Formats: sequence, C-alpha cells, structure tokens
Amino acid sequence: MKKKICLIHTGGTIGMIRSEKGYLPKENYLASALEAIEDLKNPSMPDFDLFEMCPLLDSSDMAVGDWNRIGEEIASRYHLYDGFVILHGTDTMAYTASALSFMLEGLDKPVILTGSQIPLCEIRSDGRDNLITSLLIAGEGKHKEVCLYFGGRLLRGNRATKMSADGLLAFDSPNCPRLAEAGISIRYLPVPKPPKCDTDSNFSLCTLEDVPIGVLKVFPGIRFPIFERLMTEKLKGIVLETFGAGNIPGEGDALLPIIERAFEAGSVITVCSQCPQGTVSLGTYKSSSPLKNAGAVSGFDMTTESCVAKLYYLFSKHYSKEEIKALMEENLRGELTK
Repeated sequence: MKKKICLIHTGGTIGMIRSEKGYLPKENYLASALEAIEDLKNPSMPDFDLFEMCPLLDSSDMAVGDWNRIGEEIASRYHLYDGFVILHGTDTMAYTASALSFMLEGLDKPVILTGSQIPLCEIRSDGRDNLITSLLIAGEGKHKEVCLYFGGRLLRGNRATKMSADGLLAFDSPNCPRLAEAGISIRYLPVPKPPKCDTDSNFSLCTLEDVPIGVLKVFPGIRFPIFERLMTEKLKGIVLETFGAGNIPGEGDALLPIIERAFEAGSVITVCSQCPQGTVSLGTYKSSSPLKNAGAVSGFDMTTESCVAKLYYLFSKHYSKEEIKALMEENLRGELTK
C-alpha cells in the first residue's frame, strides 16, 4: 500500500520567486511549481498532499509562535498521514527542527525538514532533489523522529546546524553521525535511536511559551557587567557560548557573581562551546570550574540551536528550576552525548 505524506510549506527560499526587491515567498506558487516536476508523479513516489501556511515566512522571521503553528498543523493531521515533510527556509531550519524534536512528544512517524539554497523557479535549484528525496525517506519511514535532509545528508534534527550560507551542502551534524546518505541509493547508517519521551507513550504536542531566553557569546575583551541587568532581571534561560570545553576569559571573576545572581533570580544558564565539534567539560580547565560552582549547567555537545529549543521546552513544561537544570544535562531526544 502506498504511503501518504503531508507536505507542509512554511516559506523559505525553495518556494520563492524573483521580484524587484529580490527573492520573496508567493502564496499559491508552490503548487504550480510542484506540478511541473514530473518525477513527483513517478509510481515509486509516495502520495502527498500539500498544505501551505499563511502567511508564508522568510525563515529569519520565524519565532516561537510559528513553531507552535507548525506543531499544531502536524498534530491536527498526525493520524491521517504516514509522515511529514516540512519545507522551510535554511536560516532557522535547525532551530525549528530542534524545537519540533522536543514539542512532538511520543512521535512515531518521520518528520523531515528540508528546503533549498536556490529557489525552484531557477534552473539549477537544489530544491528538486531535496524535496524528492525527503518524500522518499519519509515514505520509507526508517527514522521515526524529527530529521533534517539537505544536500544528500539526513541528519538528526536537534543535532543539525547550518554550516554554509551559500554552499549546497549547507547543513551537517558535527557531533552526531548522519542518519543516512543519499547517493546512487539511499544508505541508512547504524545510528542509535533517540530515547522515547518518558511522559507520553502516545503522540501529543507540547506548545511552547515565549519565555525570555538569550544567547551570550564570550569573546576576548568582553565586559560582562554590561550584560548584568539583562541576565539577572530579564532572562529565564541563558545559553553561554564559551571557548573550547567551557572556558571563559580572566574577566570571569566579573561573570561568576552575575551568574550566581541570575541563578538566584530563577534563570538557568547552560554552557555551550563555540566550537562546532566537541563537548563542554566543566572543570577540565581551571577557567571553567567556577561556572559549575556558580550554578551553570553543561550543554555537553549540544548545538546552540538545540540548547535554545530545549530551554523553551522545559520552561513550557513548568518544571522547577532544579528540575530544568537536571534535565538540561540529560539526553531527552538524542540531542546530546554525555
């Protein structure tokens, strides 16, 4: 029996057209563009229905409310389809993939995000292959989790990060093996499956609350007191991008009291590395040990995108501060390696 896939178009380059102001999304254009792709009518392709969100968005405009809308569209159709393919802009695709991996509790169907660097309206568009292969992978149902497919690579959604602004191999997952590689054939790789959601054996959607979360990137010469009021009064969750394995500059003596006050005010500070590959190991170096003592938690090898999404999710579940701290260091959806 043929599989049936729900194709959700959120916007992004793949469905954009040329205009005097540059590429922009156009409502109802994608249906005609897909009709012109004869390969989509091949008997080996799964059946699919196209749903177009309104308004279509450039992915740089994506926000928490838009993640909720995408999640709600999946949830409302969950029992009608064998899988889902989400067309999305590349700029924030990894953020959306990470968010959906936490929001879709008890997920037991493939949800694949894809898009393109070149619009379908252009002759050299990479969107055709990305779309066709994503539909095939969703139909085969080998990986029943949130994934990101791009440029021949199937990646775990909450491990993916955008690596190139203009290359066709735009995404990778430096700290997690690829789930599949598409060459002459689609080759699925032996990657451990993510843990099942403990709270829900059946599928359910957890919508996210728009809690104040920020990302602070450490750099040489940073003056931490400039950020004190923001960190201690405004933000519930903070992702601190440090050097290497979790190191901060000598000015850390100014940072640690700020972290302590932020923690006392109810904030959760998660330490990530600015390096694409590798893990945070608080305490390996003297310059990272005080972070743990001040109340920060380790993001291990999570991407910044995944850390941000996970904080939104855990705060939206209304866990206590101590529970959130503990869960940030636990592997919930395959997002980290301890």
